[in-house]
Amino acid sequence: MRVSLKEKLSLDFVTTVKAIGWILVMGWLGTAPAHAQLRIEIVDGVEGATPVAVVPFVWAASQQAPATGVADVVAANLARTGLFEAIPRSQLIERPTEPQDVGFGAWRLVGADYLIMGRVVDAPDGPGLEIEYHLVDVNAETAVLSQALPVRPGGLRFGAHRVSDAIYEALMGVPGAFATRIAYVVVQDSGTDDEVFELIVADADGFNPQAVVRNSEPIMSPAWSPDGRQIAYVSFATGRSNIIVQDLYTGQNRVVSSSRGINGAPAFSPDGRFLAVSLSRGGSPDIWLIDLETNDRRQLTRHWSINTEPVWSKDGEVIYFTSDRAGRPQIYSIGRDGAGLARLTFEGEYNSRASVGLDDRFLALVHSPGNNDFRIGIYDRETERLRVLSDGRMDESPSFAPNGSMILYARRDNGRGELAAVSADGRVRQRLVNSEGDVREPAWSPLLR
Repeated sequence: MRVSLKEKLSLDFVTTVKAIGWILVMGWLGTAPAHAQLRIEIVDGVEGATPVAVVPFVWAASQQAPATGVADVVAANLARTGLFEAIPRSQLIERPTEPQDVGFGAWRLVGADYLIMGRVVDAPDGPGLEIEYHLVDVNAETAVLSQALPVRPGGLRFGAHRVSDAIYEALMGVPGAFATRIAYVVVQDSGTDDEVFELIVADADGFNPQAVVRNSEPIMSPAWSPDGRQIAYVSFATGRSNIIVQDLYTGQNRVVSSSRGINGAPAFSPDGRFLAVSLSRGGSPDIWLIDLETNDRRQLTRHWSINTEPVWSKDGEVIYFTSDRAGRPQIYSIGRDGAGLARLTFEGEYNSRASVGLDDRFLALVHSPGNNDFRIGIYDRETERLRVLSDGRMDESPSFAPNGSMILYARRDNGRGELAAVSADGRVRQRLVNSEGDVREPAWSPLLR
């Protein structure tokens, strides 16, 4: 079932679906079916991207070296941002592992502004590995960063992402978002009687995709817990909407809301204790808070209109949500105590599905001026200005990276759903191509440590 963006606000009104489906839940650490890896393509990058040389790390560990080394992952991560240009390996003139071994003049000749090097050794304490790495400013001839990172057994690739995060933060001043994951829904045989919905979790670079839920009925609105261990989502497996919280590590799940009517749009509070949700209980949908420890529920909005898609402020004191109470969908805010209701967006006929950036100043959203084109925009709460970032006709479901640098979203290409990403300043664009299925509903995880 493919739902248009205009219908998205009212999708949760569905209380009857096809025959009761089946659901198979698998733990994140357990065995899951292989799934097609997302391939990330840079569509637009920054002109004059910073040239970085990433020297292959020396493998000095007792176990066998992997086919893809730490340097490969780090170089790909930095290049994927569009802000850095990795110097081709054929142009790497030497293979230093320590800053004192660097011939700075030679590296300036090949145009490198920064040099990254290191080695992988056995962990000094117990099993696992250790990545020793250095970031050197070639022009200043100084070491910017020198660290040793312990890596758990089987976690070398994740360790390389953490190295990339540290390097990105040293160069850009904000944390990287490479050691994160993304969740998204893939629909196999979309539009047919054989539709199958899968909730997929993958590394932020598209690697290691795992199906954690597989269902013959719709799966919607995945949302990450602040610790990255759980995902809340909407399932129609029982014939009506239910909100489920899934533990990715233990495989356990529980239904947290199955009220009469709509149960939709879950969002974890910053402390992980509450879910903000949209519940109708047989009437119009309103924003409610569910205490995940006590199961107590408290209604925040009371209005005959559609009130849905809640998302929390960074301090957990305010909830942003979508409402058509003024006649068209717009973004509103309300305090977690139910006070201080305010309308935020006024530009255009349609603004929905807010996602909060690194701080509460910027909100990513779906915007339409009223011409049936739906694009990803970013709203600046300080200047009260809205800027369109994407160029599609049917872009939806924006999700900020936890460092606020990129916005992941879903788009249509030749009638098929795929994922895309755009930088918060609009200068960098990516496509995340999947070779199978119709991809939708992306959600970017918090930073993982």
